[in-house]
Amino acid sequence: MAPVTAGPAQAAAPGLLRRLAAMLYDALALFGVLVVATSLIILPAGIVFDHQVRSESPWFRLYLLGIIVGYYAWPWIKGGQTLGMRAWRLRVVRADGGGLRLPDALLRLAAAVLSWMVVGLGFLWVLVDRDGLAWHDRLSRTRLVLLLPSKPKTST
Repeated sequence: MAPVTAGPAQAAAPGLLRRLAAMLYDALALFGVLVVATSLIILPAGIVFDHQVRSESPWFRLYLLGIIVGYYAWPWIKGGQTLGMRAWRLRVVRADGGGLRLPDALLRLAAAVLSWMVVGLGFLWVLVDRDGLAWHDRLSRTRLVLLLPSKPKTST
């Protein structure tokens, strides 16, 4: 893991633009993952079984929801960073500075959905919060920290 800018309690919280840039990056990557995941179900069903998979199917929707949850939860648990967070030098940690566990990741994801459901006000909250935290940071007792830039490796 790369070092953070300070200890977990006093690490600088990333600004709104950096958060939004990481979210856009992840949205694009997730879109690609969902296209592939959908193709893995729809193409064989149409070719092999000669019938269509309906997007209204609760099983198909559950499958896609599992892909979305896995896209965020797995990297948060394993290293604290999704692809977009890695690109923008962000890491998610618990309030005590430790890595996320499955319940932490699921709670953060559910709370982030809540932050979006109110027209994104939960994300805009970072502009007025004394610690620069969004609603889902507070609700899940997690936070984003800004990582120091990595030094380029020199070859000898």
